[in-house]
Amino acid sequence: MKIAVASDHAGCLLKQDLKSHPLGKSLDVLDLGTHDEEPCDYPVVARAVGEAIRKDEAERAVLVCGSGVGACVAANKIRGVRGGLCHDTYSAHQGVEHDDINVLCLGARVIGVELARELVRAFLSARFTGEERHRRRLAKVVALETENRDG
Repeated sequence: MKIAVASDHAGCLLKQDLKSHPLGKSLDVLDLGTHDEEPCDYPVVARAVGEAIRKDEAERAVLVCGSGVGACVAANKIRGVRGGLCHDTYSAHQGVEHDDINVLCLGARVIGVELARELVRAFLSARFTGEERHRRRLAKVVALETENRDG
């Protein structure tokens, strides 16, 4: 599985840790920045993650900022991105199973390293169930996205 990772400056250290622990060597990891703690606006890295998902350069992504909120909001503005802000393992797993999220958003200033590792593992191990009720709801989400595009 090809996974993209990205963070703003506030999430840089957590992103680096996640690259080496839960993502490890068994996955193909595309690091989209940032690579240091110099100020970096979260919409920049959210765009990079969204584009990687949209262009099939990554199947899923982990996106980290200070709270996770800004990165999640920005990522969800990109067509085809279904980002979920998760700070518990149930949401990280169930978000994939029921809502087919493809971007896990985390808040580096909200959760610790060990929990972040668990969340990434839960997110990556989950699979969309494809049940009729979940497909139906996802189709309605896609319809909302389509109806509200400019142009």
